[in-house]
Amino acid sequence: MFSFLKKTPASAESASWLSRLTDGLARTGGQLTALLVPGGRIDEDLYEELETILITADVGMDATRLLLADVRRHVKEERLTEAGELKEALAHALLKMLQPLAQSLDTGVHKPFVIMLCGVNGAGKTTSIGKLAKHFQGQGKSVLLAAGDTFRAAAREQLMEWGKRNNVTVVAQQSGDAAAVIYDAVQAAQARGIDIVLADTAGRLTTQAHLMEEIKKVKRVIAKALPGAPHEILLVLDANTGQNALSQVKAFDDALNVTGLVLTKLDGTAKGGVIAAIAKAHPIPVRFIGVGEGLDDLRPFVAEDFVGALLGQGR
Repeated sequence: MFSFLKKTPASAESASWLSRLTDGLARTGGQLTALLVPGGRIDEDLYEELETILITADVGMDATRLLLADVRRHVKEERLTEAGELKEALAHALLKMLQPLAQSLDTGVHKPFVIMLCGVNGAGKTTSIGKLAKHFQGQGKSVLLAAGDTFRAAAREQLMEWGKRNNVTVVAQQSGDAAAVIYDAVQAAQARGIDIVLADTAGRLTTQAHLMEEIKKVKRVIAKALPGAPHEILLVLDANTGQNALSQVKAFDDALNVTGLVLTKLDGTAKGGVIAAIAKAHPIPVRFIGVGEGLDDLRPFVAEDFVGALLGQGR
């Protein structure tokens, strides 16, 4: 059995996080655990059932075919015979697929390091900004927030509240152009020696061409305020949207050249497989994943932890 499937977390905090992630992925993990039981036979019926579970878990047809081909190859090479052993083969295949996405974000290469967040309405952008602020502060970084979602008054107020909770400055305007707000924030960060700027943007549907053009303008204006910025463009995805997340990745990447993903709401209703679909169809680094609403519920993506949780090993 792969060591990552039975490793002991480094701390009680890590154990708690893995337990929550496992609980969040229990919908899929429970099905896999029930299928891949010790003593069962590896046969075509088992492969068919595994295929069905993966597809219904939002893995998608292409990624499912790739995973199953890898699983079959591993079973043949290792001469596995029991269904329980298939969990090892599946872990091997999943890790090989997801490991390339696990690239940590290095914010020390620029100061200020400007991170622009984008995504559709309801994906969790503003909440993710609050959690990211806490995460970076935990690294000893100073943070400034830019309330660039000027379409939605509640978004500005929500970001102001996150600013209070994290004791960080929020640059906002009662009304005005989103690009202008973020431009002011970048200039303020330069003047104050701030390490990281987190810039919120308005949620938009990928089918609204005029809104996608506006977010392109925001990116251009950030570059005028600080040549080379934004240094990271994070697309926030709701894990519950399933295969629709793929179309969001493609649309925002076409418009902005997305450099990283944040996968939110892996808290019990998400199936979790969409991350494999993204790895196969449109591989972009997954920087963070979130399991709940707490300040500490957003963590860097670790492929071994995710695969272990998906296979029910985090409890």
